[in-house]
Amino acid sequence: MKSNKKIMLSLISLLLIILISGCTVTKEPGKLSVRPGSVSQPQQDPKPLPSGSVAKRFQEPATQGPTAVESAINLSKEYATLSEEVAVLRRENQDLITRNRQYKDENATLKAHLQQTQKELTEANDLMIEMRVELNNWRNDILGFRDEMREADTAQLQALLRILKILGGEVSEQSARNEDAGSTTVSPG
Repeated sequence: MKSNKKIMLSLISLLLIILISGCTVTKEPGKLSVRPGSVSQPQQDPKPLPSGSVAKRFQEPATQGPTAVESAINLSKEYATLSEEVAVLRRENQDLITRNRQYKDENATLKAHLQQTQKELTEANDLMIEMRVELNNWRNDILGFRDEMREADTAQLQALLRILKILGGEVSEQSARNEDAGSTTVSPG
């Protein structure tokens, strides 16, 4: 900011020096010498100018604008404000560039993390499918084995009844029916 003020100050002083040196006024009127052969007759214009327009050329305008010094001061003020705005915008631009870099870095790490997570999810889904298939196979094997166990128990009970009959034991028909009914209607589990 100090360098901008120094530049502005030097710019204003340079402008004032140029304006002052270019606007010197002499107090003596200049001498004009005319050679007799060099003056020519004025040519007649096809359109005569109204007499009022010639007089207006040499009159000062009624509304005067700002002087050159005032214009220079106004321009230097505008330059100062615009240079401050440029500095602010440059800072904002640098901040945005820095944030953009941070977001790009964060984006790259998040993409890598996302890919790793998707890979792990795919592996977990495959493992779950495999485990479900194995569970279904295990259930079928256990349920099938349960029926085989029932058949084996029934065969064992029939073999025990035969052994008791051979040894001379009396087996009442009611108890044999209960045993046969119990063996065929064994509740699961």
